[in-house]
Amino acid sequence: MVLSVGLRRLGSVSDPSDQSDHADGFDDIIDEATDRDPDLAVIEAGSRTLRALAGPPQGDPVPSRPEDPELDKALRDVETELSTRWGETKLEPSVKRIAALMDVLGEPQRAYPSIHITGTNGKTSTARMVESLLSAFELRTGRYTSPHVQTITERISLDGAPISAERFIETYQDVKPYVELVDAREEYRLSFFEVLTGMAYAAFADAPVDVAIVEVGMGGTWDATNVIDGSVAVVTPIDLDHTDRLGETTGEIAGEKSGIIKQGATVILAQQPVDAAQVLLKKAVDVDATVAREGMEFGVVSREVAVGGQLLTLRGLGGEYEEVFLPLYGAHQAHNAAVALAAVEAFFGIGAEHARTLDIETVRRAFAQTSSPGRLEVVRSSPTVVLDAAHNPHGARATAEAVSESFGFSRLIGVVSTSGDKDARGLLEAFEPIFAEIVVTQNSTPRATDVDALAAVAVEVFGEDRVVVEPRLPDALEAAITLAEEEAEYGGAGVLVTGSIFTVGDARLLLKRG
Repeated sequence: MVLSVGLRRLGSVSDPSDQSDHADGFDDIIDEATDRDPDLAVIEAGSRTLRALAGPPQGDPVPSRPEDPELDKALRDVETELSTRWGETKLEPSVKRIAALMDVLGEPQRAYPSIHITGTNGKTSTARMVESLLSAFELRTGRYTSPHVQTITERISLDGAPISAERFIETYQDVKPYVELVDAREEYRLSFFEVLTGMAYAAFADAPVDVAIVEVGMGGTWDATNVIDGSVAVVTPIDLDHTDRLGETTGEIAGEKSGIIKQGATVILAQQPVDAAQVLLKKAVDVDATVAREGMEFGVVSREVAVGGQLLTLRGLGGEYEEVFLPLYGAHQAHNAAVALAAVEAFFGIGAEHARTLDIETVRRAFAQTSSPGRLEVVRSSPTVVLDAAHNPHGARATAEAVSESFGFSRLIGVVSTSGDKDARGLLEAFEPIFAEIVVTQNSTPRATDVDALAAVAVEVFGEDRVVVEPRLPDALEAAITLAEEEAEYGGAGVLVTGSIFTVGDARLLLKRG
């Protein structure tokens, strides 16, 4: 790597004799510093699984609407008030307003250490894995992620679960006077995302939490979350997305995302394109940050497909962790797990201050309990219906590879609705090899791509004979299931609903998961 002069790196500092048996296996991943190999050490394991480690079913991690009509109305009233503000796609690149809100609230974001996560894809899944690990080590956690799958309360979690509707409403009412005070002082009112960020930081301080896991909304430098000083900064894989706001190359985008790297922090870098890696490493040098890079200081040593997920050997900052079951599909989730593990090790000082690994049984239990709703989530069988929130070409390619590896469908029907500001053609081209047919539809949000416009692109990519158009998502789901059932080998048919987190959320509600 260039720019290594003066760069402090986090390497394994455990006893070298403990690593000799596995050195050859880990050396194999060093050459993968920029390009992931989706077939890395994949062995079909059949029924082999460690799912029992997860214990009894935890129930749906996505909350439903409140059953109490009065409480539901109160929550909707808050959502209505928030909806009058700038939405998440309208931004003024500054942290001035959120900083002003933090000031009048008494700087709640300083009350706890934070792990700050940016990147293009994988942020939410990585955040959930970090949360699961820290919780397993008996720390009280707060997690802030976006957007939500079904219900706005999902965005703010305490102790691994979304806050209740009651607490969400109370938190809003608590910060509302201060929000209005800042609104009156600033040129622009606080945005929807800025208010939610203030609510999250206040809720974490009030809990109080031992550590906050915070996912950026967009970019990094001027993102509303960037009023924290994350002792650990995590950068998941960077690719092209939001190019109108962040830059037209991965290097330019990395420049915006590098803004979360603070003086003296520890930086956990997933594998990156070369230009992005150069920018991120230069920023680390400039602020005297310590860096650990996937494929160099940590990574995925091996992975085996298993029933319900995959079985991993991960290389952490302090050593290897074998037979780790992850109940999520795809090579990309294995890499997210490696990043999450390194982030938690760095938080505990492993690789720098301590020459040891985390307790392996605790790590296994934490990963086995991890969930990531809407990320290759199976919600129905006969035929199998899978939901995935891939919304850009990079994410779609990862999803397509994971579906091919983990499910083995003989006939797969796609149900797709994208957001209007996304690269729909790139996403459709990524899915074309695995979809027998595609049902183009439109989700319930104003941001959804017009169904006729999306259909025109789909016809160019798939050909007219493979495209079905159903403007309403309920009709699209029904059509896709019917098409899947036409497969003679009934058990080999499947449906993948994708294109947007909003599409996944709508489908999840229709399929009564919430």
